[in-house]
Amino acid sequence: MVLETLTPPERLAFVLHDSFAVPFEQIAPLIDRSPQAARQLASRARRRVRAQPTTPDADVSAQREVVDAFLAAAREGDFDALVATLDPDVVLHADGGAARAAVSAQVRGALAVARRAAMWSHVELAAHPVLVNGAAGVVASRNGVVYTVVSVLVRNGKIAEMDFLVDPERLAGLDLTMLGDLG
Repeated sequence: MVLETLTPPERLAFVLHDSFAVPFEQIAPLIDRSPQAARQLASRARRRVRAQPTTPDADVSAQREVVDAFLAAAREGDFDALVATLDPDVVLHADGGAARAAVSAQVRGALAVARRAAMWSHVELAAHPVLVNGAAGVVASRNGVVYTVVSVLVRNGKIAEMDFLVDPERLAGLDLTMLGDLG
């Protein structure tokens, strides 16, 4: 789950170097960066993996309440309510994979994440609550087709991380437990 919080280039540089001892000179062309940039990406990923508390609040129903409040605020366009559901240092990761690379992004901070959520509130998607790796999450679909899965990390009653997976190949391999319909 921690590796999922990294951007695709960070994840690739980190895993290839630290797990398989691939030199940065060989990693750089794979991520379209210089060897020094690849080294920096791996270093940043390493720091984030070590420092990342990955334990969500234990009560899944409490997690669900926070996620539901976020979704309701997004649907209603209530920017202040959106910000209120977010940890000030929230991190949003979006992974579109190769098929939807333009969707990939990393956004930090409650205001920036709330702005992003407000932007997506205008898109016609149905939201369905799910469990993703045992924690509260959301599946968003359009015309019955899954568009994204959102893994949410709730800590201290606030959303600390949101990971949007939009890559169709990876979406197909997820184990999701549907909880009901929100949308």
